[in-house]
Amino acid sequence: MTLVYETHSVTVDNETGIATGWLPGELSARGRDLAVELGERRKAVDVVYASGLRRVVQTAEISFAGSGKEIRLGRRLRECDYGIYNGRPVSEVAALRSRHIDTPWPGGQSYRQVVAEVAGFLREVMEEWQGGLVLVVSHSANRWALQNLLDGAPLEELVDAPFEWRPGWEYGIA
Repeated sequence: MTLVYETHSVTVDNETGIATGWLPGELSARGRDLAVELGERRKAVDVVYASGLRRVVQTAEISFAGSGKEIRLGRRLRECDYGIYNGRPVSEVAALRSRHIDTPWPGGQSYRQVVAEVAGFLREVMEEWQGGLVLVVSHSANRWALQNLLDGAPLEELVDAPFEWRPGWEYGIA
C-alpha cells in the first residue's frame, strides 16, 4: 500500500497565528485555492481519509468535488487536542509542545495518544487497502505520528522542528 499524507489547506487561523487544535477552523481564500491544487495533484488516489474537523473536511471536499472519490472521515485523524490551549496563539502552544509528548495538555491529550490513534488507523487501512493508493488529509500532529511510526523519528525532535510545507509525504507500507 502507498499512503500519501497531505496537510489541510491554509486556514484563517493559520494566517493569523492561531493554533486551532480541536476547534473547527475555516479555510481562507488562499486555502480554498490550494485545496483545488491538492485535488489535481492527487487525482489518482483510490480513497481519501480525513479528520472530521471542518478545515480538513473543507479541504477534502473542495479537492475532490465532482471526482467521485470516496472521502472517509475519522476521529483518529484529528489534530492533537490542546485542551484549554485550543485557539491560543501558535507561539504560546509551540513553546509548550515538548511538555506534552507523554503528558496530556490540560483538558486535552498528549502527542503519544495521537500516535496511538494513528497506529490503530494504520492497522485498519493496511488490511483494507493492500496494493492501493490511500490519501490522508490531516494535521501536523498526525504527520508527526506517521513520521514516528513509519520512519522511527522521535517525537521529542518532531514537535519542536519548524514546519516546512511540501506537497505531501509518501510512505510505502508492506
